[in-house]
Amino acid sequence: MAKIAEGSRYQLLLSCPSGLSLSQVSVDFSKSHDRIQHPDHDLEDSIAQAWEQRTQGNSSLFNGQKFRFGSICLDGDAGTNELPHVYLRLGLTDYRTFVGTNLSSQWEKFLVTSQDDCVRCRHTSSPLGNAAVIETSDHKIIVLRRSDNVGEFPGHYVFPGGHPEPMSVGIDSHQLEKDGDVLNKKVTREMFDSITREVVEETGIPASSLSTPLFIGISRRELNVRPAMFFFIKCNHHSDDIPGLYSSAEDGFESTQLHTVSLEELKTMTSRMPGCHHGGFALYELMLQRLKSTNETPLTST
Repeated sequence: MAKIAEGSRYQLLLSCPSGLSLSQVSVDFSKSHDRIQHPDHDLEDSIAQAWEQRTQGNSSLFNGQKFRFGSICLDGDAGTNELPHVYLRLGLTDYRTFVGTNLSSQWEKFLVTSQDDCVRCRHTSSPLGNAAVIETSDHKIIVLRRSDNVGEFPGHYVFPGGHPEPMSVGIDSHQLEKDGDVLNKKVTREMFDSITREVVEETGIPASSLSTPLFIGISRRELNVRPAMFFFIKCNHHSDDIPGLYSSAEDGFESTQLHTVSLEELKTMTSRMPGCHHGGFALYELMLQRLKSTNETPLTST
């Protein structure tokens, strides 16, 4: 299922070029998908040390909970006419462990040599990020230039996004797992609700102007194995309207510029994107190729 791109800047863990709706995605949230401690005690101890170094003199850092990406399962045709369905296996992690594993200078030591991505990354925090490829009414794509003050990839180009949040569905531990199916449905909805929320906060575009998100896949950057899920969203505003909306964005401080660019312009920007966002562009291209080959239009609704 996973595909490593040329130059190994990213790995496509899952591609859904037809775009999946909420009804085609399910989450299995379980402690069994949490990070496994590394058997090297010194390496484990380095997590606390990395967090202490990062927080010294920076009182703004908060050790918030995040969903941990464990693995995926794609349920496809299997001789039936059923639509494809993706199962996301998610655990729980936090920003502190992310800083001490994925963002550590020793991040490669946390990896296991394996062709199985789940096994390879079982000792890393791997919080699941999200991002959206947003098309304006005149077919431009929205890209942000990250602030120089952010913790990851300052000054790079990214698609709007962030993280689905456990606290948004009342999760701060695994104690709620007894709720089973109800909790899994809440977490699944958070996967879709969170990307709309992030887009509104980062761009200033009102939710009423955005189509229902379509899930197009998961990319993992090879540098520190950071995973992110990507969505496709249509915006009913012309590209000329977007800068004015961006000027009042709630989380505008996370970026310094907003660009609305053509597909060709976007291609030239991918080398200045984090690897996972470069992978997000690849997922978008796969979606466009499918639409072209089938003469379909994206199944979006507002």
